[in-house]
Amino acid sequence: MKPQDFTKEKSSLWIFGYGSLVWKPNFAYKRSKVGYIKGYKRRFWHGDDFYRGDKENLGRVVTLIEDELACTWGVAYEVTGPQIEESLQYLNIREVMMGGYITEVVEFTPRERGQSSQLALVYIATADNPIYLGPAPDAEIAAQIASCRGTTGHNMEYLVRLAEFMRLYCPDAEDHHLFAIEEHALNFVRRGTECPLQKSVLVGAQ
Repeated sequence: MKPQDFTKEKSSLWIFGYGSLVWKPNFAYKRSKVGYIKGYKRRFWHGDDFYRGDKENLGRVVTLIEDELACTWGVAYEVTGPQIEESLQYLNIREVMMGGYITEVVEFTPRERGQSSQLALVYIATADNPIYLGPAPDAEIAAQIASCRGTTGHNMEYLVRLAEFMRLYCPDAEDHHLFAIEEHALNFVRRGTECPLQKSVLVGAQ
């Protein structure tokens, strides 16, 4: 199913977030559910030259990589009525125009037992994007995150907030990539290397 066909003439739409959307959707929605999608793994492989970095120093943000054995946890938001067009217009600017993401349709499974799965729209950055960075050692990714800042704030805030979401809402889920990078990045900060992280960023992420 093509994304444009999926969103056409719908009275209700689910949008799945796995990065900054889990704590900052910034659009009106009817309800939200924590859950997961299968067939994708979350990786800090995409560059950011606006929100969490700049043209000279790209930040690192997450995208999804196909992996049939993996699953990614996040939040799905249901938008209805006029919220559909409003949210899609907003996300087109935030994710597509500014972030270089494309849309796909995935099957979202809520965390709560007994609730049925839903098809959801998701935004994914691919290797075709000019600011796609690809894989790198965890420590290298962490050093890049610890040294970058964009118009929205420090790249570390993005990392810490995502890790805190996983601890609070998905405590039994595994995300070795995320937590390994967080550990490296916090060590950089504690040692005073790269850009120091302000204490207020860590406090605000809790």
